[in-house]
Amino acid sequence: MGRKPIVLALAVLTLAGCSAKLAPTGTAGSPPGTPASPLPPLEPSTVEEVVDRVLPAVVNVQSDIGQPGQTPEGTGFIVDEGGVIVTNYHVVERAFEIEVVTGDGERLQARAIGGDSAADLAVLKVDADRLPTVPLGDSDQLRLGQDVVALGFALGLEGGPSVTTGIVSGLGRTIDAGGEGVETRTYEDVIQTDAAINPGNSGGPLVDLRGRVVGINTAGVRAGAAENVGFAIAINRARPVIDHAMEDPEGPAPLLGVFTQPVTPVLAAQLGLSVDEGALVRTLQAGGPAAEAGIEVGDVIVAVAGEEVTDNDSLQERLLEHDPDELVEVTVVRGTETLTVEVTLGVRPLPIET
Repeated sequence: MGRKPIVLALAVLTLAGCSAKLAPTGTAGSPPGTPASPLPPLEPSTVEEVVDRVLPAVVNVQSDIGQPGQTPEGTGFIVDEGGVIVTNYHVVERAFEIEVVTGDGERLQARAIGGDSAADLAVLKVDADRLPTVPLGDSDQLRLGQDVVALGFALGLEGGPSVTTGIVSGLGRTIDAGGEGVETRTYEDVIQTDAAINPGNSGGPLVDLRGRVVGINTAGVRAGAAENVGFAIAINRARPVIDHAMEDPEGPAPLLGVFTQPVTPVLAAQLGLSVDEGALVRTLQAGGPAAEAGIEVGDVIVAVAGEEVTDNDSLQERLLEHDPDELVEVTVVRGTETLTVEVTLGVRPLPIET
């Protein structure tokens, strides 16, 4: 048997969102920029310079789930000046209304235009323009020991976001996480950091010292179980979801119904796989398209509709080239055998209730 992925029990690892209700915030950092005042060049910076650059694009996300006294909330960040915001799916899951509080205290109604529940990603839209934005980086270029900064509305404290610093402590982690009233999810290929991530941080940016988002803060280990262990979704995992939402707002996205882990030569050697790249199926959505078609846990997905799949990101990209209810051929390697399975894709749900 190969080395098992990291799995932490619910009693230990909790999602970082859903903090207490936040009071109206004051100004958080420097005033929002405009297209006429572009961001400074992306040169190596001090933490203070990174915060000044990024903070105006960090927002507080508050959800109304129709239950008195319960207002789940977390953090988001603006990726398009026309009001496109990225956050965690669990922050806005089952919400009837979503409100975003910007860095200068403005409250805006938001709607979900895309997302991926399996990856805990949601893409929101507010009716605004000329908003400050934060650029996306390349999480594939991260290195162990690299400095990172986490920003978010930790613990629902008044006065704006909190800032914590740390390093990249681990890469390619696989974890299970959940919390009270929150569905347990399996997170693949996540970033481990010792920058403090607390309730309310969910959906906030993890940035490098050039002010680029490299991860989305998602989960932290409860005090007493471990020290300085937090996790963030790699931004490259989120890119296809963000791009699809921006290209086709509220358009239906296809669902395969698998949770996968990227195959590397090291993982292939550990597990005795016959291929050294692809997307390894770790779990299946019960009754989902892949399960119904006969795909099994342990299969390695190597192609969709004849297009090569080398890892989780390329699997997402291939799927988004197709439509829900479309019949596609998925090629998998099972042991030493290569099989082609016909799958009727499902529809990926949006996080907000209608």
